[in-house]
Amino acid sequence: MTYSTNKKAHFDYEILEKMEAGLMLTGEEVKSIRTNSVKLTGGFITFFGPKPVLTNVHIPKYKYSGQSPDYDPERSRPILLNRKEITYLREKMKEKGLTIIPLSLYNKGRHIKLEIGIAKGKKQYDKRESIKKKDQKREMARQMKGS
Repeated sequence: MTYSTNKKAHFDYEILEKMEAGLMLTGEEVKSIRTNSVKLTGGFITFFGPKPVLTNVHIPKYKYSGQSPDYDPERSRPILLNRKEITYLREKMKEKGLTIIPLSLYNKGRHIKLEIGIAKGKKQYDKRESIKKKDQKREMARQMKGS
């Protein structure tokens, strides 16, 4: 089951490659994710020392949890990958124009997984091209439905 997707990712970036990663979460964050209240838009993956970290993703406090005044919904959350994948991502981050962004958050069995994508930012004219293609596709579907 998919809990959240980053809808702006495919519009703002050209996704070159996708990977699956684990996410280190607290109990109330897991419960909050399962209520579908996560916002992946604007999130990205950075490296703090040797570890990859998910940054700028908003996971609100679970509404039925107790009082915890030190809860930060925008905190950086460690990503769980094996060493080979971490080295590969680090090399990709060094390439000019590439970034690593979260694409979707879903469960696999009882674990919550994060799909990350190695992406290249689109220019303004590329975005306009995407809008044109989407409009043409919608128009064709409308004509097919009408006839």
